[in-house]
Amino acid sequence: MVPGRVNRLVIVRHGETVGNSRIRYFGRTDLELSEEGRAQMRAAARWLGLQPGTPGFAPVVASPLRRATEGARLIAGASAPIVQIQEFLEVDFGRFEGLSAEEIRERYPVEFERWNRNRLDPAYNYPGGESRAAFIGRVARGIERMLELLDGADATVAGVSALIVAHRGVIRAIVKRLAEIEPPVIELGSIQILARTTHNPGWRVVALDVTEHLVGLV
Repeated sequence: MVPGRVNRLVIVRHGETVGNSRIRYFGRTDLELSEEGRAQMRAAARWLGLQPGTPGFAPVVASPLRRATEGARLIAGASAPIVQIQEFLEVDFGRFEGLSAEEIRERYPVEFERWNRNRLDPAYNYPGGESRAAFIGRVARGIERMLELLDGADATVAGVSALIVAHRGVIRAIVKRLAEIEPPVIELGSIQILARTTHNPGWRVVALDVTEHLVGLV
C-alpha cells in the first residue's frame, strides 16, 4: 500500500427508513433511518469489522440525506468525519416520489408503462423529475470528487478502505462507472466492495450486494 492512495472502496446502501424505502420510491425526501435501518447499519459495521482490509475507513463519504449520513456514522463511528457529496443525492423521482410501484401504476398508468420499458435508458425522464442522463452526469461529477479524496488520502491513518453510504441509483452508477458492471439488485443495507492495485488504476469487483449480515434481523 502506498500512502496517499486508497485502493479499497466499500459502498453500502443505507438501511430501511421511516418511510418504508423497501417498497416506496424516495429520492429527494430527507427521511431518517428506522430502527430496522439502524440495525442493518450496525450489522454492516460488524460484518465489515471481520473482513481483512477493512479495519477502519478514511475517507468516509455519504450523500447529504439523513438516511445516508446516519448510516455512515453507524458504520464508521460517531466521531468519524463525513464528507458529504451533494452529487450523490438520489435521483429526483418527480411525481413518483414517495409512491409504491402499485400506486404509480394506478395513478399514472401510461407513465408507469413507459417507466417499466425505459427506466435505465439515458433518455428517460421521470415525470416532473430528473432525466437519467442528468442523473448519471451529476453522479459522475461526484465520482470525480470522490476519487480526488481517495487519491489524496493517507491510507495508513485509519485503514486501507474508503467508505461510501448512498442510495441504490447512486451506487449502481458508481459501480458501473468504476468497474463497468451494473449490480442487479442492491438491497437496503447491502455491501459492495471494489478494489484496485497500486500498479493498475482500474477498479475490480470484490463483492456485490452482500446481505448475509442482514439474515435474522427483525
